[in-house]
Amino acid sequence: MASKRVPEDPEREHRIIYEAIVDCYNDEERAMGWYYYLERALSFPFKARCHANRRTSPLAVGEIVHVLRLAEEEDCLHEVMVEVERETGSISVPLAQLTCVTRRASTLRGVSDWHYWVARGYRF
Repeated sequence: MASKRVPEDPEREHRIIYEAIVDCYNDEERAMGWYYYLERALSFPFKARCHANRRTSPLAVGEIVHVLRLAEEEDCLHEVMVEVERETGSISVPLAQLTCVTRRASTLRGVSDWHYWVARGYRF
């Protein structure tokens, strides 16, 4: 069910329906539709800022990270995960936890589309 807190954006809805989840009939297909949409839209690496705490993530609000790539497909079946650089290597964190800090229009749009989807309460 869509959230009442985030108003519908017809242009964004159209883009998501026709570019991310077109011809997707179940949860796994929608997850993979998002995965490949973001794989095309995001230019890696890019900087991002953590804007929310998550129990499953070690990132702190305000922390700046380098996003290296999308996590493996099987790690993105329930939500979009990205790999970020850490001192000890890379870890996967939810894309919804990050705000893009880049000027690349396609990356900004892709991350914003995912945030919109999540904020509206949509699910795979």
